[in-house]
Amino acid sequence: MTVTNRSLRPLLPALSMLLTACVGMPTSGLHQPAIQKPAIKIPQATVQPVTSPPVIAPQVVDFWQQMRGSFAMSDCDADPSILTWAERYTKNPERFEDQLREAMPQLTYVREVAAHYDVAGEFVLLPWIESGFQSLPGRKNRPAGMWQIMPLTANKMGLRVDGRYDARLDVDASANAVMKMLRQYHDKFDDWRVVDYAYNTGEFNVAKLVERFGTPPAEPVIPHLPVKNVTREHLTRMLAMACVVREPGRFNVTLPTLSDEQHLVQVSISHSMPIAQAAGQAGVPVSTLKNLNAAFRGNTMDAGAVSYLMLPANHAQQFRDSLVQQPSTATTAGQPLNSIDDSEDKPKQTNFSASSTSREKTHTVKSGESLWQIARRYSVSSKKLQQWNHLHGQALKPGQVLKVSGSD
Repeated sequence: MTVTNRSLRPLLPALSMLLTACVGMPTSGLHQPAIQKPAIKIPQATVQPVTSPPVIAPQVVDFWQQMRGSFAMSDCDADPSILTWAERYTKNPERFEDQLREAMPQLTYVREVAAHYDVAGEFVLLPWIESGFQSLPGRKNRPAGMWQIMPLTANKMGLRVDGRYDARLDVDASANAVMKMLRQYHDKFDDWRVVDYAYNTGEFNVAKLVERFGTPPAEPVIPHLPVKNVTREHLTRMLAMACVVREPGRFNVTLPTLSDEQHLVQVSISHSMPIAQAAGQAGVPVSTLKNLNAAFRGNTMDAGAVSYLMLPANHAQQFRDSLVQQPSTATTAGQPLNSIDDSEDKPKQTNFSASSTSREKTHTVKSGESLWQIARRYSVSSKKLQQWNHLHGQALKPGQVLKVSGSD
């Protein structure tokens, strides 16, 4: 398109006015930004430094929480008879709490053994049904110990019973034998209710019933296998005790606790000694030591029968130290006590020397070892091992180095 002078004429006045306005503007404005943008304030909450997530301390799971978590059978309302027995147990709440408090050292130890064999937690309460956790002595051809094991059954379980020692009254030996057997029963029957029936009336009898009638259905909770009433009641009573543990408030009871220092541990002995002497070296009453080690017959801790004692954790180190510092020279019937089974005693003495430097002691985990096995070997509780090594569970790895002693 051609632009002519005629077409520009109307624009000349407008251009003249625009130029006049520009000349009148202050010259300083030429040195300022044409547009001043206000500063934008960014809220501080939106600008955070990059940090690692906070370390949250794991919640401490108490003993009774662990118990409830290990239960595998029905709860309180599964059958009216369960509630009936639970109410009987707790009719006198104070008396119930006192009895349970007295049983806590054995009960907590049995809990660790049951966990090792992966046995349902209800069976930890089995000694309550059998004996009230009392190490009841057995007479001829009668059941004995807190599990009420018959002599013939003890023989099948590999428990030694003779004039010097009755393993049915040994907290450690009997618990391991029973839990191993219950595990085998479950591998066979695949039903914890049937396992309890087998414990009460015999594996062979129950096996015949299962072969004839089959594995019982989930309902009713108390299986209708043709067993004696006492066998059916045995299961009911165990579930009732578990019911109280599940819901103590429902029965107006408070479940007792046990400090780490009161947990039972196994302590090696290198030679025999009178019970009174052992109690003095451990710093516990003679009656307490006898109760915890009822398997020894008579008044002697017989190293020829078994090579360990059961002691509260807070007295175990005192006993070890006393053995290192003051070896026993006591005699019985004119014979040195440490002459019994001396061939096995000498190597064990080195264990006591190692124990005297327990603050520096560690253990390297081997393939297949469990926390419970290591705790048992070093006479400490699994809970202590977890605490010393900052473990939040039971899992271990081969080659892992664990602290197996501590000053607390």
